[in-house]
Amino acid sequence: MASSMRVLGPFTTTSVGLGCMGLSIEGKPDEQTGIETIHTALDAGCRQLDTAWAYYESGGPEQTNERLVRAALESWKGPREEVLVATKVGHYRNFTDGKPTWAVDGRPESLIRHAKESAQALGVDTIDLLYFHRPDPQVPYRESLEAMESLVQEGVARTLGVSNANREQIDMAREVMGGDLVAVQNQFSPTFTSSRDELEYVSDLGLAFVCWSPLGGFRKAKDETKYDLFRKVAEDRGVSYQSVVLAWELAKSEHVFVIPGAHRASTIVDSLTAARLELSPEELAVLG
Repeated sequence: MASSMRVLGPFTTTSVGLGCMGLSIEGKPDEQTGIETIHTALDAGCRQLDTAWAYYESGGPEQTNERLVRAALESWKGPREEVLVATKVGHYRNFTDGKPTWAVDGRPESLIRHAKESAQALGVDTIDLLYFHRPDPQVPYRESLEAMESLVQEGVARTLGVSNANREQIDMAREVMGGDLVAVQNQFSPTFTSSRDELEYVSDLGLAFVCWSPLGGFRKAKDETKYDLFRKVAEDRGVSYQSVVLAWELAKSEHVFVIPGAHRASTIVDSLTAARLELSPEELAVLG
């Protein structure tokens, strides 16, 4: 039987976490539905929540999602100490040609200020896991990493990660952050496999590889034919194709984690079943 718990740095947490972005950006549900979705995930055994400073609607109040996560945890009746909360700094929202977009700010002073704001919004003295959200082409990557490392020295973060990073950047992060670097969070799904190299590299190093948008994402159209084989396996198994996709990703390595998003409670409950879905060698060979 596949295990739902895996080791991520100093933490033991669920291999399937809840990516909370969709609960606070454009198209989000109301706040109460968002809190209920997080509560349902936690009640179903999820012990990893993934948020970010930049998870808010363009033009709206900043850090909406971090505050939502805090509200959900403070009103949850379960064991708060078991829940790993990861957040990220380095992104912010704005508008381009009148459309909501994402922009980057990797300046050391911004990362340090935003990380402290994140801790405040989450209601914690020390953030469990803090990621550098995305490289800023205007700022030397090493300078951003050094700012992140200083946050551990200052007690703002317990552990660190990098997100949207290539192999060279991962190596630089290892050099600057040393043992404080515990995770790399990159996009990976059947429709986005170009980070397979980083997945394998990070896994070989014994670091966690966290897949964002593991089901392909909901913000833009994706090539649905890429999911046909997963649908076939799902039909044979009597499960959803989404749970097969997540199980396939988790089978890549014991160091892989997935953080699917959800707009409603039933979605994340289904996603959590993937942690105990063990695909056969034959199924994995077919899926690639």
